[in-house]
Amino acid sequence: MQAIILAGGFGTRLRSVIADVPKPMAPINGKPFLAYLIDYLKSQGVTKVILSVHYLREKIQDYFQECYEGLSIQYVLEDEPLGTGGAILNALQCIDSDEPLFVLNGDTFLRMDYKKMLAQHHKNSPNISMALRKIADCSRYGVVHVDAGCVTAFQDQGEDKPGLINAGVYLLTKKLFAKFAAPKQFSFERDFLFPQIAQIHPEAFVVEDYFIDIGVPEDYERAALDFVNF
Repeated sequence: MQAIILAGGFGTRLRSVIADVPKPMAPINGKPFLAYLIDYLKSQGVTKVILSVHYLREKIQDYFQECYEGLSIQYVLEDEPLGTGGAILNALQCIDSDEPLFVLNGDTFLRMDYKKMLAQHHKNSPNISMALRKIADCSRYGVVHVDAGCVTAFQDQGEDKPGLINAGVYLLTKKLFAKFAAPKQFSFERDFLFPQIAQIHPEAFVVEDYFIDIGVPEDYERAALDFVNF
């Protein structure tokens, strides 16, 4: 299994807490957040990680090199910010296989069964599979609506009630974008998933296990407590 990790963001909302490293490299108990994520991917059977990097990318490259804990690491450079969609397309250019691969955000962590998600994807052959997390309070996130196992709609603003959110883990192939006239820079969610939802019919993979997004200081601080036993 292969995985693309989007690790090129600026981490603007964390500048008050960390100012000298890219957001995925934010230290959690003396270890970069990204290292916890990659360690977990390895435990799930991922053998190669493609890191899409931009801001302070040398910090990431110096730490992980080209091999980390037995995993092959490849870097795809963004010479300018490309947005999540542009970064994914840029990374896919270095993939020479039509096999599905995982795409993850470098600032979120979801504990789930990657092999199970891949098996479901192979069984049903959707255009894309999305990991969705059940949470008790959707007010911080947009809500994802599902019907008969497929994602049918996205609601930008959540409400203070239980629901499903996009957990930032996708399973896709290069052909997903075949009919999409993509600009160089675009958001995968807002510019592609949202308007194309009726055409691509994303398959839902619902998860109820641990999830964290370190994009805001309070959750970054919570991660230090949560990851003590990781």
